[in-house]
Formats: sequence, C-alpha cells, structure tokens
Amino acid sequence: MTLMKRYVLRLFISLKYITANVVDRNNGRIVATASTVEHALKEALECGRSCNAKAAGAVGEVLAMRLKVEGLDQGEGRGIHADVEKEIEKKGFKNKSKVWAIINSLKNNGVKLILDDHGGASSKDF
Repeated sequence: MTLMKRYVLRLFISLKYITANVVDRNNGRIVATASTVEHALKEALECGRSCNAKAAGAVGEVLAMRLKVEGLDQGEGRGIHADVEKEIEKKGFKNKSKVWAIINSLKNNGVKLILDDHGGASSKDF
C-alpha cells in the first residue's frame, strides 16, 4: 500500500540563509514556513556571513510553532514527510548537521515526522 505524502518538508540552505517549508502536495501551497531571512530570526541569531546548526535549530522551532498554530503539527494525522537523505544529498554533506538540527528541532517540539528512506520503500515514524 502506498502511503499518501500530503505534507512534505522542503529545505533551502545557502551559505547565508536557511529556509524550511511544509508544502501541501494536494495543491502545491506552502502551509508553513520559517527562515533566517525573517527580521526577528535574523536579529536574534546574528548569523553573520554564514548560518550554523544553531540557526537551523531555531528555524525548526519557529516552523514547529507555526505548524501548531495552523493545527498541522500532526499532518492531519498522517504526519509530515521528510526525506533526510535526499535533503542532505541536495544540500551537500557539509550541511548535514543543519538538516538534522531542523529535523530534531521539529521532532522535539511535538511535530509528527515520518522520515522516508532514500528509495521511498519504507518510512520511520517519529
């Protein structure tokens, strides 16, 4: 049986900024987002020339709060899918700690995550 992946976590990591979005795949709409580009986060973190895993964790916390406000922290019961291996490959190995900081921050703040295996054959529920 194929598990429907309605809500999916997408990460965008550059040298200066980190953005995390949760996308509703039914309509392609971003339902929640958090980024170090935002004024409040930027001032609090003082990223300077580059953002680190601490900044990534803060982005995850803000995203978790926004998901709770929208009532989507449980992904409507099915959870929010995240393909960690794919995100690390896409962002490069040196961003591995940032990707995991976001994932762990979401998980620690009560967001139901489903971590997909690289091939998409199975998943691990958090």
